[in-house]
Amino acid sequence: MTPRQLLTEWLTRQLSAEVNAWLQQAVQQIESSGNDAALYLAVSLATRKTGKAGLMLDEDDLQNAQASCPGWHPGNWTLEQAARIRLLLSLEQDTQHLAHCLDQLCITADADELVAFYRGLPLYPDPPRYVARATEGLRSNMQNVFEAVAHYNPYPAAQLGESAWNQMVLKALFTGSSLRPITGLEQRCNVTLAGMLCDYARERQAAQRPIPRELWRCVTPCATGKMLQGLEHIYREDKAMGETGDSYEID
Repeated sequence: MTPRQLLTEWLTRQLSAEVNAWLQQAVQQIESSGNDAALYLAVSLATRKTGKAGLMLDEDDLQNAQASCPGWHPGNWTLEQAARIRLLLSLEQDTQHLAHCLDQLCITADADELVAFYRGLPLYPDPPRYVARATEGLRSNMQNVFEAVAHYNPYPAAQLGESAWNQMVLKALFTGSSLRPITGLEQRCNVTLAGMLCDYARERQAAQRPIPRELWRCVTPCATGKMLQGLEHIYREDKAMGETGDSYEID
């Protein structure tokens, strides 16, 4: 099944008959006419119509999600997010039109709407078209918007270039956002990122601040030669600081 079909199935199962009727009517109107105004209105009404309850999925649902889009993790989605993405996917046959509407929606979107739009990145057709949009989300100073792109989202690992990927990982550390939910973290390790993170670790160490343990996941696989020697020096000093509870050891 396609992501669009899965979202339809999940929403139909969980929403009331009245809300399902509204959603189906909105989808049909958008698909038949391609009317931008109809899409924008339906997206704006999603919260009022569906509410913000979590999307209730079982293991089979999650496996189907993975089969339809590798890396897709809708387990933490809400009904309103699923409905908004389903409405956008009504335009999936016209990739240029969908991209245009998404850009227009993001201009006036509130934080909740942006989270939904960015969580939908791996599901939109013609994925490379949305690299600039994903990068814009990663620049956001709203943590939940940044994490909508960075966390439980296969899009960055699949589509971002090395520079944008490295900046995403570094920003996550700067802002106190966990690296653990970043899809493809180990697979996208690279020497440039390892060097950037070693510099970051030295800065933290010089300021007598703890070095996030997760940082080493992106450093140790790529550390060789002089970088490895420097890493060993950082680790020894960090371990000494850790004896007073001020830092962390490498896993």
